[in-house]
Amino acid sequence: MNESMGSSLAMNALSDIPTPLPDAKEITALVKEGGRVTGYHLSDGQILDKAQAVALARQGGIRGVGIASRKGNEYLKSLPDGREGNNLGNLPSVTH
Repeated sequence: MNESMGSSLAMNALSDIPTPLPDAKEITALVKEGGRVTGYHLSDGQILDKAQAVALARQGGIRGVGIASRKGNEYLKSLPDGREGNNLGNLPSVTH
């Protein structure tokens, strides 16, 4: 599969792609408990749980992410941009 087709499929998996505000934060680490992502560490030092992060992203407060849903639970996914280093799955993990 070529890269643009993969990006297109990834974008289709998102239920919402908010437009970030000029002062939007970036996710710098994933908060994990027992190997599962429970929240996100932001570039300003805030740690938000999934629901808080989804709400902030929806308001344009987090850049580079879209909102996806699995089994009724919303979570954030990286927007495909051709760079692997900023994908959420490649970010470091922290415990809260």
